[in-house]
Amino acid sequence: MSEQQGRVSREIRGHLYLIGLDRADKRNAFDSHLIHDLSLALTEYEDDPNLRCAVIFAHGDHFTAGLDLVELQPKLGSGLFNFPDQQINPWGTNSRQRKKPVVVAVQGFCFTAGIELMLNADVVIAQRQTEFAQMEVQRGILPFGGATVRFVQAAGWNKAMRYLLTGERFNAQTAYDMNLVTEITDQAPLSRAIELAEQIAQAAPLAVQATLAAAQQGVHLGADAAFAQLDQHLQPLLTTQDVQEGVMAMLQRRAANFQGK
Repeated sequence: MSEQQGRVSREIRGHLYLIGLDRADKRNAFDSHLIHDLSLALTEYEDDPNLRCAVIFAHGDHFTAGLDLVELQPKLGSGLFNFPDQQINPWGTNSRQRKKPVVVAVQGFCFTAGIELMLNADVVIAQRQTEFAQMEVQRGILPFGGATVRFVQAAGWNKAMRYLLTGERFNAQTAYDMNLVTEITDQAPLSRAIELAEQIAQAAPLAVQATLAAAQQGVHLGADAAFAQLDQHLQPLLTTQDVQEGVMAMLQRRAANFQGK
């Protein structure tokens, strides 16, 4: 099932939810409508118990040229990236946080808010010709969708500051070397992103979500606090049907059929 709502497309493929940025005539630049529609799509994904992995991609030649400052400049100081409590924040900087995995496929331009979106994802596939830039300082603002934190966490201080403070463009290989992307492909990145998303969706969904939660605690709380809470993530899994199914599938040498129960 696929449909178009506002500036994003939505398609359900089994347990996958494909979310397409669809403002190709403007290089998928984020205006307030695209930001709102992406948040709603991610909220629908999070709230649907049948969906296990989302793929964010973009229609057209470019992932996104970043923020549409012509439309957004008057709104930048008015809580543009604040969302109602029940909605998912695509950048994960405040409001409701997602608990399910997201794979992102990027090509063409992946500027500013696009980098910040992929920094909040779990797996990022980049086409080799992709150009990246975190150019907010050249526009008189700063990255407020998470790059001031996540870019530094991923790349390290010196490498991150080179691009955050200059706004200089860099290529997919440099992005990979800085741990901003997971994998580079010479083909259209969407097909590879879907392939990896299908592998994630075949795993036990409760275990996937618990793994994400535990890893996020390690990032946000530090290693000692995260280690202390690992048992809280593990114990609820041990009584699930999925654990029994996973053990039986291993013993019977077959693919597991996880139900998320």
